[in-house]
Amino acid sequence: MRVFFDTSAFVKRYVSEAGTGAVLGWCDQATEIGLSGITLPEIVSVFCRLHREARITDTQYQQLKSLLLADIEDAAICDLTPTVLAQAISSLEKNVLRGMDAIHIGSAVALKVDVFISADKRQLEAAARMGLRVESV
Repeated sequence: MRVFFDTSAFVKRYVSEAGTGAVLGWCDQATEIGLSGITLPEIVSVFCRLHREARITDTQYQQLKSLLLADIEDAAICDLTPTVLAQAISSLEKNVLRGMDAIHIGSAVALKVDVFISADKRQLEAAARMGLRVESV
């Protein structure tokens, strides 16, 4: 099963919070994990914020970043292609969304994933309107 995670969901793989168990379960079920090209910098941004706020140490920051980089080696990373951008724009025109949320939806549509995972209710509703099967975490 091709499982696409937006950043709000995939970050739960590394930061324990509500929904972490569900994300780990979806990762176990996936035959392929799909991510947008913007996911890596968005998640590293979360790690940097946690580090600045002294919620994680230097060592923990490096470990989390290394784990993320290792995990995405086998993921299907969707670049910002004209197709992705067209799908993102279509999502924006039909829904109340942030630009980055629309890029995740456009990426999932382009990758032809089996399920779209997010923790963002508005994004999930928009993804469903774009024909994606959605699951909330």
